[in-house]
Amino acid sequence: MNTPAYIGRFAPTPSGFLHFGSLVAALASYLDARAVGGRWLLRMEDLDPPREMPGAQAAILKALENYGFEWDGEVVYQSLRHHAYAQVIDRLFQQGLAYACTCSRKQLEPYNGIYPGLCRNLGHGQEDAAIRIRVPELNYAFVDRVQGRFEQHLGRDSGDFVIRRRDGLYAYQLAVVLDDAWQGVTHIVRGADLLDSTPRHLYLQELLGLPQPKYLHVPLITQPDGHKLGKSYRSPPLEADQAAPLLVRALRALGQPVPLELRGAMPGEVLAWGIAHWNAELIPRALSLPEAQLPA
Repeated sequence: MNTPAYIGRFAPTPSGFLHFGSLVAALASYLDARAVGGRWLLRMEDLDPPREMPGAQAAILKALENYGFEWDGEVVYQSLRHHAYAQVIDRLFQQGLAYACTCSRKQLEPYNGIYPGLCRNLGHGQEDAAIRIRVPELNYAFVDRVQGRFEQHLGRDSGDFVIRRRDGLYAYQLAVVLDDAWQGVTHIVRGADLLDSTPRHLYLQELLGLPQPKYLHVPLITQPDGHKLGKSYRSPPLEADQAAPLLVRALRALGQPVPLELRGAMPGEVLAWGIAHWNAELIPRALSLPEAQLPA
């Protein structure tokens, strides 16, 4: 029996520069693909222009190059995929599987992020409205390669979720599912902050007849206050002259037994060691890791 090819991907959002937490996720996805001779794709998730930082896209690509990452094929930009998202939304809307919602943020404040279905049967048109997908009152579960079994009841824990915002921008939840399927992605390695989005992705995959990838959610690297590293908390961007030591530190954060001789290595040598010795079973089985507690 032929084993399906491994196709992985890294999909940064250009709302800021890459930082150490980004590096951990990128490295995990890269090594997981390359260790089995798989392909590694790069996708720019530029769905939200108002939140995009000027120059971030070019800086992300440059940082990945400086750190020795090599991707297969051309970079995919979600901003060039709007037609695909629109076609699917129109189809779901016509089939009654999605509907228009005119609720304001203030109306939804009492519901703690779980949509109560206020517009579900009102028959609004698509103009000046968000589009929500109808979810079933069912549990969706999967076994994550690091975090283990994860289960969510879509009706209680999510509610009908947005697939196109009221301002016309397409939602991550839909775009990521469509693009992973379009690119043939078989294995998804990403941060644990997206663990609770995965049941929604499973439902969309089922609804649209798309294959289900295997999932691996790596621990988030957090600051002392518990927030994940990111632009909002002024996490320092990746510096080119720190590539090798930060790659080594990222390997250690992922539980890999890095030898001392890699301290003075070049970035390409660190990645080559990582590919040859990658063991995903050693990744800490935690949702987060405080950066201050990681080995230098």
